[in-house]
Amino acid sequence: MSKLKGKVAIVSGSGRGIGRALALKLASDGASVVVNDLDEEPASQVVAEIVALGGRAVACVGNVTAEDFGKRFVQTALDSFGGLDIIVNNAGYTRDGVIQKQTDEQFQAMLDVHVTAPFRILRAAAEPMRMLHKKEAAEGREVVRKVINISSMAGTHGNAGQVNYSSAKAALVGMTKTLSKEWGRYKVCVNCVAFGFIDTRLTKASDDPATLIEIEGKSIQAGVPTDVLGALKNMVPLGRSGTVEEAAGGIYLFCIPESDYVSGQVLIVGGGISI
Repeated sequence: MSKLKGKVAIVSGSGRGIGRALALKLASDGASVVVNDLDEEPASQVVAEIVALGGRAVACVGNVTAEDFGKRFVQTALDSFGGLDIIVNNAGYTRDGVIQKQTDEQFQAMLDVHVTAPFRILRAAAEPMRMLHKKEAAEGREVVRKVINISSMAGTHGNAGQVNYSSAKAALVGMTKTLSKEWGRYKVCVNCVAFGFIDTRLTKASDDPATLIEIEGKSIQAGVPTDVLGALKNMVPLGRSGTVEEAAGGIYLFCIPESDYVSGQVLIVGGGISI
C-alpha cells in the first residue's frame, strides 16, 4: 500500500541529484510533488518522469533565493494539488575557501541559499499549515505533516575550507529545533538530515566540468580537490561514498507515517562517519 497516497510534497532543488531521487521516491509512494530547479529543463524532465510512471507532479522553476520564491513555491502546491503535507529544503551549493580568502559576498551567498531561502519557504507555509490543521481538528481528524531541512556534516562537525557553508548548515539545525517546538501544536514534525560524503556533482573532483555551476549568469566552481577525494572516501567506515538514492532514503524516513512521533532530530547519513 502507498504510504504517502494523498500527500502533497514540495522539494527544492529536485531537478538533479539527491532532490531528484527523493522526488521520484515520494511520487512512487503516492505523493503529489512540486519539483523545483533553478533551470526549467531538469525540473521539467523530473516532472515528465513522474507523470510517465503514473504519478502527479508540477514544476516550480526559479532561484530559491528570490524574495518571492517561498510564497510562489507554497502556492504552487496549494493551487495544483489542494494541500501541503511535506516540505523538503534541499536546494544549495558550495563556494569553498579558507576564511582569510573569503569575501563578504561569498559568505553571504551561502547564508542566502541555505538559511534565508528555507526560512522564507517555511514562513510562507506557516499560515496554510495552521489553517489546514484547524480545519482537520474541527473535523476530529489528526493529520501529521513533515518538514525536513537538509544540513551537512560540515554543519554538525565543521569542515576546513567551508566556514560559510558550515555556518549556514549549522544554522539549519537551529531552525529545525526551533520550529519543532513552534509547530508541534499544528501536528508538524520538523527534522533535519545531515549528509556526509554523497556522490553528487558537488563532491566530484573540482577539475571535473560537471562541478562548474551556472547561477543566474555567474559561474560557480564547486567540487572537491582531487587529492582530497581519496582521503574522504577512506574516512567512511562503509568504504565508499553514498548514492543519491541512499541519501534520499534518509530523508524518506522522516516523510513516512512510521516517523510521526519523531521531531526536532538530526539524522546523520554518512556511512558511519562520526567525527
